[in-house]
Amino acid sequence: MGLTHEIYRTSLGLLTDLYQLTMAQGYWKLGRAEDEAVFHLLFREHPFAGGFTVAAGLACVVDVLRELAFDAEDAAYLATLQGNDGGRLFDPEFLKALQRIAWAWDIDAVPEGTVVFPHEPLVRVRGPLLQCQLLETPLLNLINFQTLVATKAARVCMAAGDDAVLEFGLRRAQGIDGALAASRAAFLGGCAATSNVLAGRLFGIPVKGTHAHSWVMSFDDEAEAFRAYAEAMPNNCVFLVDTYDTLEGVRRAIEAGKALRQRGHELAGVRLDSGDLAYLSIQARQMLDEAGFADAAILASNDLDEHIIASLKDQGARIAVWGVGTRLVTAYDDPALGGVYKLAMIRHAGRDWEYKVKLSEQTAKISTPGCLQVRRFRENGRFVADMIHDTQRPVPESAVIVHPTDPTKRKAIPAHATGEDVLVPVFRGGECVYNVPALTESRKRTAEQLAGFHGGVKRFVNPHAYPAGLERGLHDLKMRLILEARGLGED
Repeated sequence: MGLTHEIYRTSLGLLTDLYQLTMAQGYWKLGRAEDEAVFHLLFREHPFAGGFTVAAGLACVVDVLRELAFDAEDAAYLATLQGNDGGRLFDPEFLKALQRIAWAWDIDAVPEGTVVFPHEPLVRVRGPLLQCQLLETPLLNLINFQTLVATKAARVCMAAGDDAVLEFGLRRAQGIDGALAASRAAFLGGCAATSNVLAGRLFGIPVKGTHAHSWVMSFDDEAEAFRAYAEAMPNNCVFLVDTYDTLEGVRRAIEAGKALRQRGHELAGVRLDSGDLAYLSIQARQMLDEAGFADAAILASNDLDEHIIASLKDQGARIAVWGVGTRLVTAYDDPALGGVYKLAMIRHAGRDWEYKVKLSEQTAKISTPGCLQVRRFRENGRFVADMIHDTQRPVPESAVIVHPTDPTKRKAIPAHATGEDVLVPVFRGGECVYNVPALTESRKRTAEQLAGFHGGVKRFVNPHAYPAGLERGLHDLKMRLILEARGLGED
């Protein structure tokens, strides 16, 4: 069950920017609503100065688009909007047409948990121009943020290694939907559990949590607080030990653990939430081991991210579980993915397809024409290159890829590499044809995908640039269209 059904009303037709609707009315008035178009959703650079990105959000896209419609209430609201002259912004007949719309787009996308790279399409939409235009905002909204958080989660989990990472960000997330989307994406990216109980119910994510400082402070002393919690929740005892004095708190947790053991239960662990986490965890581990609690885990929190976790591990910290909140669910150091949705081909009624390219003074912002697909090549079990190609054009057997923004960088695809197209059919003729995997399967895909790339791609600092480029014929087409658009084509 997804966000649409559980939190919002059935349809999210108005989850869009106004200019999508004004353009849609323009296409309708000019008789161009049924022109055929191809759009791509992509991003131009990896977040967090990283070398990879993890695609997420497709399941929510499917959930929303299955129910997408404009109802009478939507039309009534749009009818109240005014133009600059005070008159109606939308034609009543157009609003009637919106309510009768029969979706006919074909959508292909990369499955969630797929590792993706700049300028590769994450989603390809083909269908009537008006309908494709109306998908821009919801697609970007649903995919940008979850992809960002899934990528952050993957980085945090890589830093943690074999240790479990718990997502603790609900109280710092941007609203209800931001928190739910972040919890879902964090689990997909590799987190083991969440503190967000609603996300646990909606998405089947394991939930974890014990008590806060307020529990300890509500008693006369810390020892009493731990004893009382152990009596109330004997099968959920991870004691937060830094309310007053951390190492003294560990001693008191050990005493509570001994009492627990006498009643047939075990101390699950202690949580450190402040101070020198490396030093304190080393001391706490020694104290727990000497007291006979070798299986009690040390959990740490306190504004953690991949860099802090990696540093603590380098310092010999004895932390087994990492609670990561604010810097994960807010993607603290890179607040937006920067995904875009660009027109790449159009076909007017009775005419042939036309390739389209958007120009810019910034090379990275020049769009790529075509009906694009990504073919990923593998050699000796490892991914070696991605080729962005146009499905409307034959791909040569001996393929060469060209960097999307630097034509001097080229790579021949190894002769013995095997390739597989990454985008898969999701909708055909407006009907969903995709069997959405369980979230646990998409989480597993993230791990499998990351394992297939060279370690240099996954470095946090100065990562290796994985070869992902345009098939040479597509590159040549793009260059020709750019020159023609700038009036520099052949005479």
